[in-house]
Amino acid sequence: MTGLDGAGRNGEKQGRTRYRLAELVEEYLGDPADAGTVFSYARCIALDEREEFPAEICRGLDAWGVPEYYVPAQFGGRLDDYEQMVQLMRALARRDLTVAIGHGKTYLGAACVWVAGSREQAERLGAQIRAGRLVSLGLTERGHGSDLLAGEVAGDKDGAHYRVTGEKWLINNATRGDLLTLLTRTEPDGGPRGFSVLLVDKRELAAGSYRCLAKVRTHGIRGADISGIAFDGALVPGEAVVGAPGSGLETVLKALQLTRILCSALSLGAGDHALTLALDFVRERALYGHRLIELPKTRAALAASAADLLMAEALAVTAARAVHTLTEELSVVSAVVKYLVPTETDALIARLSGQVGARAFLKEVYARGMIQKIDRDHRVVGIFDGNTQVNLSALISQFGMLGRGYARGSGDTGGAAAAFDLGSDLPAFAPERLSLVARSGSGVLASLPDSVSVLREAAARGGSGRGAPGSPDSLYGALAAAELLCESAERVHAEIAGRRDPVPAAEPRAFELARKYALCFAGAACLGLWARNRDAEAQAGAGAARHLWRDGTWLHATLDRVLAKIRGPRRVPDTGAAAAYERLLNHLCAARDRGELFSLLPLALTGPTTDRRARAGGTPC
Repeated sequence: MTGLDGAGRNGEKQGRTRYRLAELVEEYLGDPADAGTVFSYARCIALDEREEFPAEICRGLDAWGVPEYYVPAQFGGRLDDYEQMVQLMRALARRDLTVAIGHGKTYLGAACVWVAGSREQAERLGAQIRAGRLVSLGLTERGHGSDLLAGEVAGDKDGAHYRVTGEKWLINNATRGDLLTLLTRTEPDGGPRGFSVLLVDKRELAAGSYRCLAKVRTHGIRGADISGIAFDGALVPGEAVVGAPGSGLETVLKALQLTRILCSALSLGAGDHALTLALDFVRERALYGHRLIELPKTRAALAASAADLLMAEALAVTAARAVHTLTEELSVVSAVVKYLVPTETDALIARLSGQVGARAFLKEVYARGMIQKIDRDHRVVGIFDGNTQVNLSALISQFGMLGRGYARGSGDTGGAAAAFDLGSDLPAFAPERLSLVARSGSGVLASLPDSVSVLREAAARGGSGRGAPGSPDSLYGALAAAELLCESAERVHAEIAGRRDPVPAAEPRAFELARKYALCFAGAACLGLWARNRDAEAQAGAGAARHLWRDGTWLHATLDRVLAKIRGPRRVPDTGAAAAYERLLNHLCAARDRGELFSLLPLALTGPTTDRRARAGGTPC
């Protein structure tokens, strides 16, 4: 059975979970711990050691039909739900980031065409992708990095063609790919309207008019084709222009709003894998007469990591749905997600690696050294599609609009509500609604007061029906954290409304405010998601995920983590928060024992169910 047979046309949600598509690819790929499967941990480690591209694994993904989900439904593919797309990519990244990045790069390469190409262009490209052709994005150059306006690859008009000269460097699949979308200087003086995107088919270029550059050896994703391409008067037909001539920079920036959100799936998958490896280790490893899981410091590190992962998931799910419902605000949503999720995941992996200790670096002692591979591989996620500073700068450039919008309560709150409501159908993505700025502010942050009101009412009713102020399952702790979050959001918006920082020469204070803004946004996403789904998920959910919703455990823990990152560590211990972290840790262990993904929503993982409780001495945590 292929993904196309099992998931239905256009990624239809079927089966007992919201993420049946991700479960289907899990079932197809088999148990990653079994060295005999094609897409196994053992094989990925071996390929990494040899710095070899995972060609056989990628062929298996092609056979299942993954490329169909890189092509929007209106152009002949099956992509009509970016929330499902995030979960699909997360499933691949959970096994190996090299594979997920190397295979998923085709979506990045094609995104400019989905955003601005003609229907004929998009349908033709969609057919090639579904046939297994790889597409790259030729964006960066050796001397210019993120400064796209400094690009020197030139496309001079030559009759009905463009004569392309220059070099693009550090391009994923530049050598292996057949096609690439190329940001090209088509006006000699450049400038915002001096660049065009060309869809270049290498197979149609004259011999000797281009050459692929050597693979660049990297510390992480060692097997990926990170290389480049140099053109020497290559003739590209005029109909290869994507969108209007001179619109290249705008097209690229809009396409990156989509790909930056999808990058969150890579981080979530890496976080999933690292958390599982660390949990298994500390439950089995004994030291000083105790299993590591029994030590307070270990428990605190695991619980904090679990909360951070759920915060990242809540933000990523909201952002993926926002592609459909908050399209005009994606300039803000994508910058927040691309800055915060990879940054927090880097910190999470480092924290978990510390719990495993020296064994994280010993290849033959624990998990084949997989933790250090995850650490190396994931560090690239924060760099591509706009690095940390680029995304913080994108927020800084919109400070005035965001601050004023918050003060007057504007922003698309209806679109935010639809993004939060997991039971609502998503409208079709409309790329023509993409904007380079969020003129009305942020609907997610504008929804914060209403979400707090829902939480306040739930706490007054006693949370799950058993709680009262101070009881372990009450929502009063979450409410206290939410009210502090509102205070922080008020302060941040009041300050950014009056700032006029030149980008990129912004002051350090501006970057700190952008960081805090992103955290306030993440907290608002957690609150909105909980407020819109608490009853449905608590009653109709499955497995360990269901219990996360019943008493607000995940909400209290994630808001506490968000506040700690905004305001710094608390001076007085909070016993209510400590209890929430303990419950969260128990839910983490329960999910692992049941063979489920530790997630806000249920998803069964592939592999034999092992009674880890017995191996851990009869106590899950």
